[in-house]
Amino acid sequence: MIVGAAWFFAYFDIVNIGYALPTITEQFGTRASVVAVVVTLSLLGCVLGALADGALADRYGRRIALMLSVATYSLGTIIAACAPDLTVLAVGRFITGVGIGAEIAVASAYVAELAPAGMRGRATSLIALCGYSAFALIPFVALFLLSNFEAGWRMLLLIGALGALIVLPFRATLPPSPRWMIARGRHDEAEAAVAECEARVGPAAISGEPPLPPVPSESHDFTKYVVLFLGIWLTYLIVDDAWLTLPTTLLTDRGLSVTASIAALSLTGFGFVAGALLAVKFGERVERKFLIVGALLVWSVILIIIGFSSAIWVITVFGFFASAVVGFTGPLLYAYTGEHFDSRHRGRGISIANGIGHTGGALAPYIVLPAAAVSFALAFAVMAAIALIAAVLVMFGRRMNGRSIA
Repeated sequence: MIVGAAWFFAYFDIVNIGYALPTITEQFGTRASVVAVVVTLSLLGCVLGALADGALADRYGRRIALMLSVATYSLGTIIAACAPDLTVLAVGRFITGVGIGAEIAVASAYVAELAPAGMRGRATSLIALCGYSAFALIPFVALFLLSNFEAGWRMLLLIGALGALIVLPFRATLPPSPRWMIARGRHDEAEAAVAECEARVGPAAISGEPPLPPVPSESHDFTKYVVLFLGIWLTYLIVDDAWLTLPTTLLTDRGLSVTASIAALSLTGFGFVAGALLAVKFGERVERKFLIVGALLVWSVILIIIGFSSAIWVITVFGFFASAVVGFTGPLLYAYTGEHFDSRHRGRGISIANGIGHTGGALAPYIVLPAAAVSFALAFAVMAAIALIAAVLVMFGRRMNGRSIA
């Protein structure tokens, strides 16, 4: 709950700018293409935050890194919400991105190290479920604030700052990662941390079949899997961030009002929650590798259907399914990424792959919006093709369900 609560506010911050962009464009008297730079800077901030906090987490521990991430994205949201012009807004969103990138990368490593081998996918999915709940809530909050208040977009951005007030005090109570302690040679502290956890849950909870042994690691594995998962996250996040941040802009460019666009997309937010619930249920029952590949293939088909449809109800219904695929794939991919690195380098491995992978999200407006200028269908066809590339890359990963991690 402590990790998941922070993901709620972080995920709220990821998508709120997408709903606010048309209003910001109007109030600041600029073009949508100029305001899209704000999205780009936020995602570039994710890259920097993931790299910096991932290295810090490997060097000084997961807990301090998890506290810094929440404090950083909360500060960024306050600056962005109070911005008098586009420059200050961009600075605020960049800082917000730094915190979000740090949060996602380090939290993924932390959960991978604390969850039992047979629960890693489920544990990551439960935390992601908290984040995706924000996706379900934000269309209604955005519709209310943007429709009723001139400063509604500022209120929408400011909600993310609640993360520091609500979550930060609890982050100090998180237990350390025994796997990280062992990797740093602090065996006595690791033993004490495990003993404390065992005393808390009682002997009845310490049972079950032992996990499968770790997959043998070779010296070149770190570089190999960093390159592989960088490619996976880069392609996945082009489509993911395009779907998260651009639908309102795409629909308004198609002639719908901001209110009508948000209303049409309001149902899609519940798809994220539905997908995460499915990931919780099936993430350990079927090999994650094949679940992710299958979901990406389905996603491609859904995006094609949306792109070539002219009916709003089709966009709404299949938008729900598209969001469900994101809710299903995202947490499993986070878990699957962390499983490919050892505890000494896990924070760094995830931060490089997922962090630099966020440049894909930064590129999304420059890939999808020019295609949309040609046609609405072409924009979604491009997104579908990139999702297929991600599916092919995932096939080069290992089978990891039920295996212990080093």
